[in-house]
Amino acid sequence: MLIIAGVALLWITAAFGRLSYLQLFRHSEYLARAQRQQQRTIEITPKRGGIYDRNMRPLAMSIPVDSAFAVPAEIADETLAARLISGVLNIPREVLETRFESSRSFVWIARKLPAPKAEALAALNLKGIYFQKENQRFYPKRDLAAHVLGFVDLDEKGLGGIEYELDSKIRSKSEKIIVMADARQRWFDGGEALGDRGANVVLTLDEKIQYIAERELRLGIAKTHAIAGTVIVMNPNTGEILGLANWPKFNPNTATDSPAESRMNRAVSALYEPGSTFKLITLAAAFDQNITRPDEVFDCENGAVYVAGHRIRDHKPFGMLSVAEILAQSSDVGAIKIALRLGAPKFHDYIRAFGFGAPTGVDMPGESKGIVRRLENWTPISIGSISMGQEVGVTPIQLVTAVSAIANGGLLYKPHIVAELRRGDAVLPEEGPLAPAEPKRVIRPETAATLRRLMEGVVLNGTGKLAHLDGWTAAGKTGSAQKIDPATGRYSRTQFIASFTGLAPINNPAMTILVALDSPVHEHEGGLVAAPIFKRIAQQVLAYLDVPRDVPLTNPHLLRASYQKQTETDGASLGDFTPVDFSSQPDQPPAASQESKPKEASSAAMVAVDEGGDVPVPNFSGMTMRDVTEVCLRLGLDPVLAGSGLATNQAPRAEARVRRGAKIIVQFGTRSAAKEAKLPKGSRR
Repeated sequence: MLIIAGVALLWITAAFGRLSYLQLFRHSEYLARAQRQQQRTIEITPKRGGIYDRNMRPLAMSIPVDSAFAVPAEIADETLAARLISGVLNIPREVLETRFESSRSFVWIARKLPAPKAEALAALNLKGIYFQKENQRFYPKRDLAAHVLGFVDLDEKGLGGIEYELDSKIRSKSEKIIVMADARQRWFDGGEALGDRGANVVLTLDEKIQYIAERELRLGIAKTHAIAGTVIVMNPNTGEILGLANWPKFNPNTATDSPAESRMNRAVSALYEPGSTFKLITLAAAFDQNITRPDEVFDCENGAVYVAGHRIRDHKPFGMLSVAEILAQSSDVGAIKIALRLGAPKFHDYIRAFGFGAPTGVDMPGESKGIVRRLENWTPISIGSISMGQEVGVTPIQLVTAVSAIANGGLLYKPHIVAELRRGDAVLPEEGPLAPAEPKRVIRPETAATLRRLMEGVVLNGTGKLAHLDGWTAAGKTGSAQKIDPATGRYSRTQFIASFTGLAPINNPAMTILVALDSPVHEHEGGLVAAPIFKRIAQQVLAYLDVPRDVPLTNPHLLRASYQKQTETDGASLGDFTPVDFSSQPDQPPAASQESKPKEASSAAMVAVDEGGDVPVPNFSGMTMRDVTEVCLRLGLDPVLAGSGLATNQAPRAEARVRRGAKIIVQFGTRSAAKEAKLPKGSRR
């Protein structure tokens, strides 16, 4: 008994000593070895912050989707499993078998599966096949504002637009799943490790204005057969971008299916010679230096002038023209003579002061700084060429920013599209490229006022007559710039950039708009192809913003848009929050969701489209111009607004059925004026 007790004591002492040694001195080493054998940490795509328009309507969000993975140690027959999975997911069987052989504890089968495929795989009920929720970026409005938003890759890393520019702020820290396995490599759930959430982004864009800009650009492209185009709508008093549209477009939900050219943000990246729109800068410098006045008369020499021995022709022969007429008729000879009087050094200084030849600092990636040669590199003919918009390369964002300075009284604001960053209810501090910048004065207020008056003459009496608005004053400048033919290196006789840039109303501008079309077919003058697009956008946006009319309507009952019907469905309905492809249903665009219903709109205005495609006309009585515009846009109707105040009468009457695209005339005024307002009966269109 003593011997047995002694041996037991020695054994207990040895075991206790060994355990103490392992627990106290070797604990960390063995714990690390156990973790390497028993668990595996897998990173999954983090959840990105949402992107919203200025009214907090979602434009980009992250949604949970299923990813499938396998634990090969639990699969009884890997060949059979690979064959079954291959038939459901269309993944080659050999690829699946190779993955099964690469690890016994965890392998991805397919990530971010569409719901039907995930359900089909789950229906196989295979042992060793599991699902893990991951985050997938989703753009509910499809191609609406796609060039601004950008897109992401499979791992949720931003690859374009705001997604790329603010990736470090939107993207949260990596989320991880911990895969645990027992001694036989059988898997069981080990839990998740969550990272910090990314910030939400609020843009200056207004979804409704963006929709209007994209729709009118698309219709303009369809009519002119231009290969590309850009529209920018800006608040000249702040530098906020309210709408930015490019053509071609792409769907960021399936960005890799579109060519790189379609994903290019032409508004900030595309360089072009501005043509006659640059005469605004020429005259701004001349007026600011007091070297001429609007009523001074220049001899335009019947359409030709010699500069440094080179003959430059006008687009048509002009004789004696005042400075106001030089701008209204877009005389190249007149602009050259003004620039020659100004002198190259001063002209160069003003070009630089307006921001040309340098990035604007807009908070979007891929911005080009443009092309403005150093003064010492100018040739004797350069001052003549640049005064009429040649030998200089600009981007649409540079030009609309410069015109905004004319609109607001001479202050050059930094354009921006990000309003703020939020995490929860807290607004994050603005820093780096998002930091606000003080505006810079480039011309005197008197100079800006003179230019606006002359720009109004372009719309009333000059090359921009098709930009004339009904109910508001407008000012602008047309441009028709020849493109360089790559084959010859000379200016093409058939390829042009047709553009129009303008502002409205004149005395208190609420917006500046730039429209540029690349290589329109047949008509190529900016006043003929770009000015009408400006008009349609401005009319709708001014009404939507409830900007007071500053001139009487000339004939509200006969006001008609240039396009009488739309031949295809708008690519992104404002109320659509589902990734449904409606391209095969041209007469049935998606109805607006309850989420996009304006708070002030009456319930009678929220009507559905019947199965035949006809639209019941809402009852607009008592609604504001903004509400009427919103409802009409959602239903595919074309609002014609007359007067001011609240809606008092309409044609066709409420509940009448009209075809999509029909004109709806709505009279606004006071209640007492309702009985006096008589509108013509609407007709089916």
